[in-house]
Amino acid sequence: MSGQTATSAQASGSDANHVISVTIDGLSCAGCAGRAQRALAATPGVVAAEVNLATESARLTVCDPEAVRAAAAALTEAGYPARRERITLKLDNLSCASCAGRVERALLELPSVLEAQVNLATDEAQVTVLSGASDAKLIAQAATQAGYPATLNRSEQNEMPGARKLADAEEQRRKTIVAALIAAPVVVLEMGGHLLPGFHAWIGTTIGHQASWFIQWVLATVVLVGPGRAFYVKGFPALLRGAPDMNSLVSVGTSAAYLFSVVATFAPTLLPVSARAVYFEAAVVIVVLILAGRWLEARAKGQTGAAIQRLMGLRPQTARVLRGAAAQDVPLDQILVGDLLLVRPGERIAVDGEVTEGRSQVDESMMTGEPLPVLKAPGDIVTGGTVNGSTGSLTFQATRVGGDTALSQIIRMVQEAQGARLPIQTLVDRITLWFVPAILAVATLTVAVWLIFGPDPALSQALVAGVSVLIIACPCAMGLATPTSIMVGTGRAAELGVLFRKGDALQALHGVDVVAFDKTGTLTEGRPALTDVHLAGGVAREAVLSAVAGLESLSEHPIAQAVVSAAQSDGIAPADVTEFTAHPGFGVSGWVSGKQVLVGADRFLNREGIAIGDFGSHGAALAQQGRTPIYAAIGGHMAAVLAVADPVKLSAAPAVAALQSLGLRVAMITGDNTATARAIAAQVGIDDVVAEVLPAGKVAALEALQKGTERVAFVGDGINDAPALAVADVGIAIGTGTDVAVEAADVVLMSGDLGTVVSAFDISGRTLRNIRQNLFWAFGYNVALVPVAAGVLYPAFGLMLSPMLAAGAMALSSVFVITNALRLRRVRARGKPPAPPSGGLASRPGSSPQGYPA
Repeated sequence: MSGQTATSAQASGSDANHVISVTIDGLSCAGCAGRAQRALAATPGVVAAEVNLATESARLTVCDPEAVRAAAAALTEAGYPARRERITLKLDNLSCASCAGRVERALLELPSVLEAQVNLATDEAQVTVLSGASDAKLIAQAATQAGYPATLNRSEQNEMPGARKLADAEEQRRKTIVAALIAAPVVVLEMGGHLLPGFHAWIGTTIGHQASWFIQWVLATVVLVGPGRAFYVKGFPALLRGAPDMNSLVSVGTSAAYLFSVVATFAPTLLPVSARAVYFEAAVVIVVLILAGRWLEARAKGQTGAAIQRLMGLRPQTARVLRGAAAQDVPLDQILVGDLLLVRPGERIAVDGEVTEGRSQVDESMMTGEPLPVLKAPGDIVTGGTVNGSTGSLTFQATRVGGDTALSQIIRMVQEAQGARLPIQTLVDRITLWFVPAILAVATLTVAVWLIFGPDPALSQALVAGVSVLIIACPCAMGLATPTSIMVGTGRAAELGVLFRKGDALQALHGVDVVAFDKTGTLTEGRPALTDVHLAGGVAREAVLSAVAGLESLSEHPIAQAVVSAAQSDGIAPADVTEFTAHPGFGVSGWVSGKQVLVGADRFLNREGIAIGDFGSHGAALAQQGRTPIYAAIGGHMAAVLAVADPVKLSAAPAVAALQSLGLRVAMITGDNTATARAIAAQVGIDDVVAEVLPAGKVAALEALQKGTERVAFVGDGINDAPALAVADVGIAIGTGTDVAVEAADVVLMSGDLGTVVSAFDISGRTLRNIRQNLFWAFGYNVALVPVAAGVLYPAFGLMLSPMLAAGAMALSSVFVITNALRLRRVRARGKPPAPPSGGLASRPGSSPQGYPA
């Protein structure tokens, strides 16, 4: 799964465009996310922008580094500044001011760098970057490539996903505890009479009600300007900008209750006698409950990135590198391609590489799901993050390091999928854009109606109703409904061996009607073996196998390799071949000892004008047994028909049955002989078979399956599957296949276990259901409770909703949505085979369209 090397930690793309992710402050509701996204989209140089409320981040596609800086300025102007970090680099080779200038220019060419200042006196560079947009190690690398070797002045590691939210949760916890302790006396002084008869009278005869109100004012002021200050410093400026958010609702509601109480305390004559009451307890309890809700919300958000945390935890911090005569522990970011690394028993492999010395069993279950360790010997590939067993040490040469390793690419793929915006989010965005202004209007109308039609004390009742409307409304739940489910669902999918390369595939997969499988290497093991050789009269077996193996040794197709392996095992050397030609979908040809040799499907020889004769019946009989017939002609005459059998994967039949139980049609598309294809299809339970198609014909076959409104997913692994994977509504690539197939797919299965296909459909369906549940709750909550808060039940039942109850309900609504999304972490694997095959992203056998179609 070779990906493109990123220009920054989260940067990738073409030479013209960069894709980066940045973290944003001040996102408290879906309306905030929508406004931040529009500000970014309107910035010159920003090609595309997606803001994710759950991760509090934005994913930008920009055409140059200056566009990133302009985007950061646009976010600040909109009131949602991009978070910044300072990185200190220690530089070598600095000798003059021009050196400093070159380093600064090199650093400023990175899209994520906002400022760079080099100090010649200290040989240090102070670099300001957008948080989340870059990796400190890549910043240092840019200075090093400019000719000034740089090292980090302090340990700079990628922040673990969720760590910032957990830190935020700790901060919110402290604020909640402080606010609760200060608010407790306020609640006791004002509400104690409801719990203890005579308490209210006791207050009047001791300190007096006026003194009680004064104490409440002091304590409430401390709560509002202390733990609750963030609501006001964010809410009121957003309101003045004409872009009110959740903080605006809280700040207006609590300020109304607080200011009304201040007037009642210090200027009571300004109010009617019947309205002279204080609501300090409502203001402070609202702040406490919302802080508590945000504490729980931040804790839950921190858990949504658990899958990424576990993946990143697979990377060791150091590795033993052989430099010179000794092995030394080297930080992971300092390992270079070509380094020799020593892995002792029980240690985790740091980067991808090729074994040069030693033999040992390696646990690759984190990549393949295969529970049994795999023997590694010189020439074998090892993958970073896997674990060396206890049987021996390995020495291997690093071939991919940093962001190029398979594990890093998996992490990047999951992060991109988690930040995706599904089509279902569009409607939510349109609604939440106007939600907060609409709530402010409803609250204003509520106050007016109560003042005009409400019973005495109308002013107090109007205040209670208006504040309740402001506080109970929760755009946060609506904004979090989709992204939190996507984060948890795609993370859990990765743990089950399913990688969504494109986020919208999560929703597209749920709408699929037909699942079409390739055969060789997908439904079968892709490790065929030669089973039969039927020779023409007077033709020697050794001569045929030598000639055929000579041609097939130049092809990488699994069927070709089966013939070569059989010849070698019989001690037959492949013949020397000249003028080798591959005929995709048909076969191969070449010249051996002055004679033309043709090897391939029956249609190939028919096309070349060679009569197959009785060999056709032999081939048909072999095909009926599930074997693939291969016809060979030498010097213009039929020489032999060979048969190759490729065992069906143990996971194939259970996976097909599981997909059919989900109501999906299952088909098989292959270039193999029709009789062979139907024999294999019968073994796995597939009735719909399209056989003998050329590589381009797979696309036509898919288009035929897509007739009407049916949506088709295609599962394949070879290079010749790439066009079909691209044209399918959802392309699913087997991770043990070729890089070309993986790059063309929407979904990647990390192993050859077809049970992960079922898991992909299962996690897609569960995630979409989870999103609908969240949206139903979020919208239903607001639709049902906002009218209750406004007082619609008062005329019939005399019921009014307390602002404190409104605050509690609002705080719990977001927590409910996130907690519901977290249920996806408990999804289990589906269609598990009895003995899953080995293989994985780190060690894909290549395949090519040369010779025989898959």
